[in-house]
Amino acid sequence: MQKNRTDAPRELGDVVSIIGPGMKIVGDCSSDGTIRVEGKVEGSVNAGKSVVVGKDGVVKGDISTQDAIIAGTVDGSVTAESRVELQASCRVQGDIRSRRVKLDEGGQVDGQLHMGASAAARPSSAPGSSSGTPSSSSSGSSSGSSSGSSSASTGSAGGKPADADKSAQTGAGSSRSNR
Repeated sequence: MQKNRTDAPRELGDVVSIIGPGMKIVGDCSSDGTIRVEGKVEGSVNAGKSVVVGKDGVVKGDISTQDAIIAGTVDGSVTAESRVELQASCRVQGDIRSRRVKLDEGGQVDGQLHMGASAAARPSSAPGSSSGTPSSSSSGSSSGSSSGSSSASTGSAGGKPADADKSAQTGAGSSRSNR
């Protein structure tokens, strides 16, 4: 017996591409929808809607998307136009650029954090470009009030949760603008 099934076309943004546990991809991944990484990717990951890196997921390359949820390991920069959620089990070694950032206690970040509208609007076509990034490696103030920089060698939000959470929430909750 055959069930009645409608073959209505799916919206491209509704598609979820899964890189499952035990799967390894060497090369760049791109999708108009969502990419979920539970395995390992050695290359950049670009998604029109969102990128989710699961607890056991590993990305050795840059991530560029609308929304990012990181629970696993990322060795590269994360650029999200809307928001980045860094869960307690995450370990990110690279810069993070987004309009909004949420860092759960225990999450580890070793890199600079750039928040605000101008940080999220950086084009992803040149992964090594440094437009809008200060030329020095100082973690002090950068070129605009929308960039809150944070650099830590320990990087653990669990070490001083009040300070890490306060700085992330201060930048995320502020409505300052250069315009």
